[in-house]
Amino acid sequence: MALKATIYKADLQVADMDRHYYADQALTLACHPSETEERMMVRVLLYALYAQEGIALTKGLFDVDEPDIWVKDLTGAIKLWIDIGQPDESRVRKACGRAEQVIVVCHASSCPVWWKQNAGKLARLKNLTVLRLPPETSQALGGLAERSMQLQCLVQDGAVSLSSAAATIAVELETLQGAA
Repeated sequence: MALKATIYKADLQVADMDRHYYADQALTLACHPSETEERMMVRVLLYALYAQEGIALTKGLFDVDEPDIWVKDLTGAIKLWIDIGQPDESRVRKACGRAEQVIVVCHASSCPVWWKQNAGKLARLKNLTVLRLPPETSQALGGLAERSMQLQCLVQDGAVSLSSAAATIAVELETLQGAA
């Protein structure tokens, strides 16, 4: 018998003072059996950081042809493609061909090894940004996971925090490669 996804609900308040974006979002998250709560909370964080009209959590792990998060315009064109983890170089190249902007966020302790193997191949992709989230931070984010969550994301002067009633996590993303 196949395992089913666990459903999480999140009321997310985003206050991004740097972009002047303020919104309340009601998210329903399906945590696939092969996905950890830590990875799911990284998805929530990135959704908040890049929130805009047209943003959506995708089928992600259920569909290998979709990213974890994307933004589409009204014509269906992909403006932003966000992958979490350590995708292979061919997947990243394909994403860069399909979307205006691609962001890969690596959060595992093995990220430096993955980056060393792929940095040269990915350097020529001008619409690619690669970010590293420290493993300690992603683990702390995983600690915020509850089946029903009230979360606040605050971005001010480049500083990012994600909070719940239980804790506040300061987030610092390291840029390994910036889009040209």
